[in-house]
Amino acid sequence: MESKAVVLIVGAGPSGIATAACLTHHSIPYVLLEREDCHNSLWKKGTYDRLGLHLAKEFCSLPYKPQPPNTPSFMSKECFVRYIDEYVSQFDINPRYHRSVESASYDNSENKWRVEAKNTIEGKTEVYVAEFLVVATGENSEGYIPDVTGLDSFKGEIVHSKQYKSGLKYQDQDVLVVGCGNSGMEIAYDLSNFYSRPSIVVRGPVYMISLSLSHSCSTSANSTII
Repeated sequence: MESKAVVLIVGAGPSGIATAACLTHHSIPYVLLEREDCHNSLWKKGTYDRLGLHLAKEFCSLPYKPQPPNTPSFMSKECFVRYIDEYVSQFDINPRYHRSVESASYDNSENKWRVEAKNTIEGKTEVYVAEFLVVATGENSEGYIPDVTGLDSFKGEIVHSKQYKSGLKYQDQDVLVVGCGNSGMEIAYDLSNFYSRPSIVVRGPVYMISLSLSHSCSTSANSTII
């Protein structure tokens, strides 16, 4: 099977969806591929419950659809997901789901991209040919846990922040949070709200921390590393 389009977009997150809307606005045909079974999958499947946007709503709008006046200044996860769903509906964006891109190459003789994607439902390989290729897979689609010496002998649970949902699961446990970016700090705060005993380990200097988390984390069976 070979499908042709002017533009091929890989990834139906906010960037891929915004690109599709802009192309529609200029009447440029496109095909949008997504390996998951839904658009905006990172926000819908790979984020914790209390997540919220840390930028004001004025900076979190996609093209041609400003945030409504009644939207809170800092949107919750649910609010942002709802906004993206409305955006997809408004611009009639229809990604082709369950398409995992396997390869992409540029044909200099034809001046076109040739992309092979596996239809994970039917188990077949599909070929797409396009003049332009937009890769909108994001930088956080895969969770990475570094190979730390001794990690394989740790008796507790090891999870990436992408799999973390709520501190409810870790009540009365020692939890070590590795990293103090937005996710690390917010997860540590969430854990403390559920009566866990979180500690944070940081690689570099920290100039400002809004939490006071000084518990020590043991390596007992009821400990967790995030």
